[in-house]
Amino acid sequence: MSGVPIYPGAASAPTRTLVTGGAGFVGSHLVEHLLNLGDEVVVLDDLSTGSARNLAGVAGNPRLEMIHGSILNTKTVGSAMQGCDRVFHLAAAVGVKLIVEQPLRGLRINIHGTENVLTAAIEHQASVLMVSTSEVYGKNTADRLREDSDRVLGDPLLSRWTYAGAKGIDEAFAKAYCDQEGLDVSIVRLFNTVGPRQTGRYGMVLPNLVGQALRGQPLTVFGDGEQTRCFSAVEDVVPAMVLIERDPRARGQAYNLGGAREISIRDLASEIIRTLDSRSTVELVPYEQAYAPGFEDMRRRVPDNTKAHDLVGYEPHTSLTSTIMRVAADLLSRERYGSDTMPLAGAGSFRGVL
Repeated sequence: MSGVPIYPGAASAPTRTLVTGGAGFVGSHLVEHLLNLGDEVVVLDDLSTGSARNLAGVAGNPRLEMIHGSILNTKTVGSAMQGCDRVFHLAAAVGVKLIVEQPLRGLRINIHGTENVLTAAIEHQASVLMVSTSEVYGKNTADRLREDSDRVLGDPLLSRWTYAGAKGIDEAFAKAYCDQEGLDVSIVRLFNTVGPRQTGRYGMVLPNLVGQALRGQPLTVFGDGEQTRCFSAVEDVVPAMVLIERDPRARGQAYNLGGAREISIRDLASEIIRTLDSRSTVELVPYEQAYAPGFEDMRRRVPDNTKAHDLVGYEPHTSLTSTIMRVAADLLSRERYGSDTMPLAGAGSFRGVL
């Protein structure tokens, strides 16, 4: 991955790394970064939401091995982890649309799958970086969310909160395995990470809005549009993830990785229109029309990145304008060259483990 920042404290990387969910949006950028660092990288992905096309740029790298399989299969996870020094666990059911529509699938993958990965890591004596989410904070609208901020979740019977609940359990599992089993594990909580290869298919707001602007369609903003987020560029986040995994001080700890600029979704839509010189307009859509009745959203979510900055020097620096332009270029390229799928046979050495 070109143009990635180098944070202080970098050290030589272990020789073999497993990335679960490595064909996904963030995972594929991480795989590229690890290969650039000299790692041998094993990708485990069932391609349910990821795409082998995301790894097209490194498909011929002899240090890349792809395994098509699920983290729900313990034998598959154990096989993928064979000989690995460390694991970056990104495989999960993500996206508001997917979670709301398929809550049972999300719970199984995010809870049972994660326990499979943590158990295998103990057996293979591999360290783990578990990728979690700002969703764990729920409806907490504090000025700056710190890692020890309270979790404020809605009704557990609403499917909207199953993802936040499951990822919170994942973090509890990780901490318990660290304290009781001696697992070397650390956690990062990502805040609205965005960039090329992210798809709007599962409700991701920025690629959805950029795609609408490129097509000249109205940009659909849910609710009143005044809900705010801080978007973080994937090229800022990925190197920090690697450095946190390497640092022994991170063991048993969680770290926020988010953007520095707070912006409302309505203003985001307007900025996308200006940046892309689009003729689109902004259209407000009630939540009840977009999702099931009773859907809840967070009014505000702003990270405090101090802890990650103090540990590895994390500092988000990529502008939102730059990210919008790169996402637009990526979407246009995908439209030009067809669907998100590509033959797996060309992706390094491939093992189909089911």
